[in-house]
Amino acid sequence: MIISRRGLLKTGLAAGAALWIPSILRTQAASTTARTVRMVKAGDLRVFDPITTTATITQDHGLAVYDTLFALDSKFMSQPQMVGKWGVSDHKKTYTFELRDGLGWHDGTPVTASDCVASIRRWAQVNTGGQLLLSRVRDISKRDDKTFTIALNEPLGALIEILGRYSSPNPYIMREKDAERPATEQVTANIGSGPFKFNHALARPGASFTYDRNEHYVPRSEPADGFAGGKIVKVDRVIWDNIADEQTALAALQAGEIDCSELASTDLFSVIDGDPSLALQVLNKTGSMLHLRMNCLQKPFDNVKARQAMLHLVDQEAALHAAIGDPKYFQTVTSIFGNGTPYSNDENTGWYKKGGDPEKATQLFKDAGYAGEKIVILQPTNIAFISNASQLLATALRKIGINAELAPSDWGGVTTRRSNKGPVEKGGWNIFITSESAFSRTDPLSSPAMTANGDRGWYGWPSSEEYEALRAKWADVETLDERKVLARQMQRVWWEFAGDILLGQYVSPIARRKTLAGMIEMPGNTAMWSMYKI
Repeated sequence: MIISRRGLLKTGLAAGAALWIPSILRTQAASTTARTVRMVKAGDLRVFDPITTTATITQDHGLAVYDTLFALDSKFMSQPQMVGKWGVSDHKKTYTFELRDGLGWHDGTPVTASDCVASIRRWAQVNTGGQLLLSRVRDISKRDDKTFTIALNEPLGALIEILGRYSSPNPYIMREKDAERPATEQVTANIGSGPFKFNHALARPGASFTYDRNEHYVPRSEPADGFAGGKIVKVDRVIWDNIADEQTALAALQAGEIDCSELASTDLFSVIDGDPSLALQVLNKTGSMLHLRMNCLQKPFDNVKARQAMLHLVDQEAALHAAIGDPKYFQTVTSIFGNGTPYSNDENTGWYKKGGDPEKATQLFKDAGYAGEKIVILQPTNIAFISNASQLLATALRKIGINAELAPSDWGGVTTRRSNKGPVEKGGWNIFITSESAFSRTDPLSSPAMTANGDRGWYGWPSSEEYEALRAKWADVETLDERKVLARQMQRVWWEFAGDILLGQYVSPIARRKTLAGMIEMPGNTAMWSMYKI
């Protein structure tokens, strides 16, 4: 059964919501001070190592606890962050970086060049831009305690852009002893050099996590600008409360027991707008892309015809109505580079049809040799918009005779299970739906969802040597016009092998109390250092 978004409100939000507030929040609210911010995130933090997963909530955790060599400003340009100064040789093959003064780990030890070298090597194993770096690197080495170099076999003009661009997994710098672990093995210490310290003593898995201001953090002297500049923490503590239900979160927000919620759906916007103490705010003005990933290593989606069937089956308008609700906040999309970007184009988009094309999808599944195999769709029940889209997809598949089965869990369960490359009989999966910032789609070097390097790539593991050869050229083309031409070539090939399926583009405001201000409006991640209470 498809859940109606408006049906969620029939219980009478205004009358009954206060009854649903967990007693733990009521108790904790009594101790909330003017310098403590309580937030509800979209999902539950299960994985703490931001190198081992692309999950947004883990990247937000990393943004608080760790720091980066470079950071994006509000114009999306890479600016020095941990780096004090840097230079490149005349032949463009050797970069030298010197760390700025005042960098220290939460355990009291200083940050060194050795930490940076180990962190870059570990991050580069799993980040698409980092993998390109490794393909051209001759050496990454320490020169002294504050200086290190990256020596290349051939120039890589996009190097600083790659190091500064936040595209999961982000290039967080860790202690050398942590970064020496394989990129597939989680770091559990949560000790960084960033503006917040993770409070291990107050960690309540499944309930809440606490971040304290790092009193020893030395911010840059420049004004804050996007994720760049001085990271000045203006509160003493930030607490992430895990509340899976949107109405419960809103009730807590109205009662002043939390300050901010990422769970606001369009069905609740009228309630929020009608409350003089609350406000909606869009942090990611570029919007997000809702997309469907298929396990290309297992039947039936190891066959390109089955993947193309999904391309024709999807009804974007229906998916967006189920997931987002109000058309004011969404639009259909056919370009892998998203809508409204310099690289958006209409190459090879003849597959798009309003309402989808179930007959074509049925034929393509038949051509793929589909024989009734169970198709498992991962369904995160604590993220309503993805859960609703997953249910709609299951119904659409069943209507054309596909044996589709939903696998409900929370988002933490999805992020854990989606790493399983095996068949469904061994705990694997066939489809999951997720979203990413549309901004990340402007950079195929860094966006994990825009890779096609097989089992070395991102969840779903599509493979196309032709596409990868084109993507590798992105780092070397020098003009916007050249990149536009390349973008069309890449999109032509992508839709031929159907690397993933787009469900639409949308913007998603957060809900906050008007007493919370200073939130940074940037795509991809939510920063906590500039916000304050008034």
